[in-house]
Amino acid sequence: MNINPVSPSLGATITDIDLTNLDDGAFNQIRQAFWDHSVIFFRGQYLTSEQFITFAERWSTINVNRFFKPLEGFPKIAEVRKEPDQRSNIGSSWHTDHSYDQIPAMASVLYAQEVPPIGGDTMFSCMYATYDALSDGLKETLSGLNTVHSSRHVFGNRRGETDDDNRLDNQDAAQQDALHPIVIRHPDTGRKALYVNGNFTTHIEGWTAEESRSLLGYLYEHAARPEFTYSFQWEAGSIAMWDNRVTWHRALNDYHGHRRLMHRITLDGVALSA
Repeated sequence: MNINPVSPSLGATITDIDLTNLDDGAFNQIRQAFWDHSVIFFRGQYLTSEQFITFAERWSTINVNRFFKPLEGFPKIAEVRKEPDQRSNIGSSWHTDHSYDQIPAMASVLYAQEVPPIGGDTMFSCMYATYDALSDGLKETLSGLNTVHSSRHVFGNRRGETDDDNRLDNQDAAQQDALHPIVIRHPDTGRKALYVNGNFTTHIEGWTAEESRSLLGYLYEHAARPEFTYSFQWEAGSIAMWDNRVTWHRALNDYHGHRRLMHRITLDGVALSA
């Protein structure tokens, strides 16, 4: 097994490994790489749906997605797809998955089934580096603040994108609201990270949305700076696994007229603390 960092801020590619045949020692190396690099990538992996689930369940309990269409016969696997005639894609703006849950997801695992001939990359941003680069004064300001996260405005009935009809479902279930520290301490590494995102964070606790907008907007702009990010180019058989507590991601929508099909599993985490 070879573990090769891909950028100064986050990410490592793990090669010379077969995810269908992992002994405990190899799995522990992969897990350490995940903690060290926050997102890990594999290429040339050809797993059945059963094997994909088995790999994911070595990490944690699978969180069955409420809103994405499941893979037929495999409710633990969600489909993330864009058809050639669809203009919008899923996850095009910076976010982290399931921050609207009281106990947010630990990780997401995305497995490429069909990719466009060019384009369709996924970008990642490091929330450790984002926090570390803040001034001491702003860190002190953020200390002790909480933010409200919600699924209502993203997956709920006011969504309204017509070409998403066959990709997202269960809009009435978009009733999740959660309160999380704006700066969290990672439960495994102990490092501090910024925990807000433009998709699901609605406002700072005790502040109005208008009062929150300037500070949150600055943090969103700061976290998207190029030096904190990495863009992953997909191939069929590629797998990316990211830590939802300390990364953002976004799917680039630059491949109109082509199909992109991914299988996603989301993994349960633990409650977050400052």
